[in-house]
Amino acid sequence: MGQSAIFLDRDGTLIEEVNFLSRVEDLRLFPFTAEAVKLLKDSGYLIIVVTNQSGIGREIYTVEDMHAIHAQIQVELDNAIDAFYFCPHLPDEGCACRKPRLGMIEAALADFDIDLERSWMVGDKKIDVETGAAGRLSTALVLTGYGHEHQVLLEIQPTLIASDLNEAVKSIVSLSSNGSI
Repeated sequence: MGQSAIFLDRDGTLIEEVNFLSRVEDLRLFPFTAEAVKLLKDSGYLIIVVTNQSGIGREIYTVEDMHAIHAQIQVELDNAIDAFYFCPHLPDEGCACRKPRLGMIEAALADFDIDLERSWMVGDKKIDVETGAAGRLSTALVLTGYGHEHQVLLEIQPTLIASDLNEAVKSIVSLSSNGSI
């Protein structure tokens, strides 16, 4: 049996939303992020970030800029993230990797032994819930970032809605420990 994984959106979920974040100096973890990530690690989850980064395709920033931001996230979270997957394409390019398509999830499945039935997609946007549902993952919508705005747009009901990542993680760990999910 594979390992449980948490697929996390980056902007607005793990870190504060900054439109086309391109500089490490502008990176801000939410105050609760480190605690949430530690609880996931202590509970045995793989932590995998899946993020649409069309700023690369728009030539607003480079892949190297994005990697520098991911490296700083790792520094601030004691290297707790197991992997980062990103889509650099524009929304209208029709690629297989841009959420809500499953390319990034499929790439993670090729790299890790993951039990999808015990895994989650957590994010602040409608497309995060759609991605999780398409991948047959449990889903959590967090109300940070665009969460409040996107909550009313949902066509697919998430498994849970939480005020932030820390609340979502506590609920996920509780549900998994009592066998509900």
